[in-house]
Amino acid sequence: MFGFRGGESADVVRRKRAHMVEAQARWPFLTHFDASTLKNDRKLVTMVKERCSWSQKDAESDVRQWMEGKVF
Repeated sequence: MFGFRGGESADVVRRKRAHMVEAQARWPFLTHFDASTLKNDRKLVTMVKERCSWSQKDAESDVRQWMEGKVF
């Protein structure tokens, strides 16, 4: 999701980095290491659910709302 795979264009790297910064602003518990290990939105939902003590539905809704219009 936010991790860099190598061989990606500078635009892709910039976009992923910007998304990571936005995610860390929205969820302050999200460390750089956490973000760089997230492979997909389901992992982000799980992390938000566990660290915020939210229901699955609330975490999914929050992540879905944040991801709206973003390209990874």
